[in-house]
Amino acid sequence: MASDGTTAAAPPATPPGTPPASLWRHRPFLALWAGQAVSETGSAVSTLVLPLLAVAVLHATTFQVAALEALGTVPFLLLALPAGVIADRVRKRRLMLGCDLARLLFTASLPAVAWWGHVTLVQLFAVAAGIGVLTVFFDVAYQSCLPALVAPGQLMDANGKLATTEALARFAGPPLGGALTGLFGAARAVTADALSYAASAAALLLMRLPEPRTAAAADRPGFRAAMGEGLTYLARHPILRKVVACTTTANFFGGGVSAVTVVFLVRVLGASPGTVGAVLGLASLGGVAGGLLAGPLTRRIGSARIIWLSILLPAPLTLLVPLAFHGPGVLLYAAGSAVYSAAGVVYNTAQVSYRQRVCPPALLGRLNASVRWFAWGALPLGALAAGSLAGTLGVRGTLWICVPGTALSGLWVLASPLRRMRDVPQGV
Repeated sequence: MASDGTTAAAPPATPPGTPPASLWRHRPFLALWAGQAVSETGSAVSTLVLPLLAVAVLHATTFQVAALEALGTVPFLLLALPAGVIADRVRKRRLMLGCDLARLLFTASLPAVAWWGHVTLVQLFAVAAGIGVLTVFFDVAYQSCLPALVAPGQLMDANGKLATTEALARFAGPPLGGALTGLFGAARAVTADALSYAASAAALLLMRLPEPRTAAAADRPGFRAAMGEGLTYLARHPILRKVVACTTTANFFGGGVSAVTVVFLVRVLGASPGTVGAVLGLASLGGVAGGLLAGPLTRRIGSARIIWLSILLPAPLTLLVPLAFHGPGVLLYAAGSAVYSAAGVVYNTAQVSYRQRVCPPALLGRLNASVRWFAWGALPLGALAAGSLAGTLGVRGTLWICVPGTALSGLWVLASPLRRMRDVPQGV
């Protein structure tokens, strides 16, 4: 077992034969959950507002909009592995708190500049890149702290609740972003995201997280060796490496879809900012349903089967996205995206819960970072590829490549040992 010289904090124990305690009475988890609910809503506002600012105000090209999308995620390619080592060696709550405060400053710079002058495309790119860097460190620490916060038997419930909240934020955020843009302008609408980071930081101050004791530097492996331990564990694990291949493939093509979505809705379908927000919000209802159903479906279908079935079974319905047309046809986009969102939330809840249970606690930060290096690193590559393709094939033609590619990513998991299992055995 790889170790970095830390002693992992044990999560709350559940006596054998008894159901896990309700998370509704778990104050530290509730604080984390509440903070993330507000923060995810603010981020969902910016997901709509930043591309709208680029398209409608700064008159960015399709490739520039795709580049803006890529700048938010390319830091995962550059920094995920060192972020995993740092997350395993420092207090995760402090790291998350620092990231929230720094993201608050970055997002607040847009409405501040808009108040005194004019936002430029260069500043927009800088803000997206800065938030992307900080999000790498926050997300690795955030995903790694959950097993220390709740009992193993509560992980599926906890991840399901967090995923449901994220989906609800994606439902509420785009319409809110569209409304705020209509009232105050796109740059000033980003204030909602800045305030959400302040709320997340306040929630972290209220949360008490059992943290591991950090050993002396002399007792830890070197920084470069520690980075490699997460990759080695992943490469040697027969199930995790197939799951990560599936997620990486889906994210590559999904990053392409995301990069051209606003351009498709605004320039091809002629949707107004308010309509774009409403359509994206309706699509997110699928994610809410997926979060609510993830636990019951996993118990009924099996923790192994659900991982590949959740990707492959809904695949044909996702083809509604490129079939969308002007006017009421935008509902086809909403329906196809809702199906994809529901499937993605079920898939992610199951595979993240499995990863958190199977990995040694002292290695979890580096494993999560390794997974994010592959999976999230594929997002900017897909976004840039889609931006280039759109110049040749058009936006709709690009969607006809990206959407089927995302749907077929589940073949990786189907080719893994999971295909012959109902449930994933402990320790596998």
